Amino acid sequence: MSKSKYKKTLVTTVVASTLLLSGCGLFGFEEKEEIDPPKDVTYTDEKTEVTKETKETNTTENKAVDKKQEAEASETLKTELYLVDKNGYVVPQTFELPKKESVATQALEYLVKNGPVTELLPNGFQAVIPDDTKISVNVKDKVATVDFSSEFKNYQAKDEMKILQSITWTLTQFDSIEQVKLQMNGHPLDEMPVNGTPIGDELTRKDGINIDTSQVADITNTKPVTVYYIGGEADSYYFVPVTKRVSTKVENNIDAAINELVKGPSVASNLVNEFNSDVELLDEPKVEDGKVTLNFNESIFGSFDKKMISQHVLDSLVLTLTEQKGIESVVVTVNGKAELMREDGKKLTEPVTRPENVNTGSF
Repeated sequence: MSKSKYKKTLVTTVVASTLLLSGCGLFGFEEKEEIDPPKDVTYTDEKTEVTKETKETNTTENKAVDKKQEAEASETLKTELYLVDKNGYVVPQTFELPKKESVATQALEYLVKNGPVTELLPNGFQAVIPDDTKISVNVKDKVATVDFSSEFKNYQAKDEMKILQSITWTLTQFDSIEQVKLQMNGHPLDEMPVNGTPIGDELTRKDGINIDTSQVADITNTKPVTVYYIGGEADSYYFVPVTKRVSTKVENNIDAAINELVKGPSVASNLVNEFNSDVELLDEPKVEDGKVTLNFNESIFGSFDKKMISQHVLDSLVLTLTEQKGIESVVVTVNGKAELMREDGKKLTEPVTRPENVNTGSF
């Protein structure tokens, strides 16, 4: 899937439901001479006559209104919210949010601490925008201009980069947004208000996320590449995007990304991956019509039986490579052959596309 498909309109859901309670009453009447009333007439407390036909019509209309309200309440949109996990990483988590006209504004409102996201937060995760911050978003020519109220400046200096990354990556999931500009009370922000982190003319995904320069001595002749490692714990793993710096001498960004996946995260990162250290590409990656074909040696199988590839390895590859412009799907071969099996026993016969939303619990 292309990067544009990745920007969707973003794992857990909120579905509003309505319980309609109706009451009933008991009425007593004095004993009178029995008289048959007209068959199509009922009586209200005010003794207003209502025909049986009218009553049935009203009941039908009420049911139609109720169904419409229930349908509207159940309309949701999968949205990725970039939240901060217990290790301080900015991580996408996908939720089904009530469908609203301004999805960009709504997404940022769900990044506000103690806001509507509170009851949805996975264990160890938190929102990043300060409490009570009011937000408006104006989108024009793929640029989202975000205006915050003065509460926006009520954060700790150490959280400044996390806030910028969370806002940028949450908004740029949408097809209509490629760049982000920030304002506070209508005044453009050239830098963040607490620690002065430069914002520049605009924010984009090229600025990176969870930036790791620990394995680079000199970043002068380097370029960014974003890869996906595994965070979390057993039974609650999730994928974490990390932007690393690689030498500009590695011209092919696909090669650079795979090298970083094989190298793995830094030791102190609390992140893992399942690539063996001797995994190698036997041929140059081939890109055609948005599809990249990779030919690995047998080390890509890891500890699994031959012809079987770990789901985590496959997912990391697909998430990482489809971050790059022009790549929509990935084909994995070993020694030139495509007869591979997934971890679940299914044959890997088709190119693998990026999931519409990341960290939903399954791909």
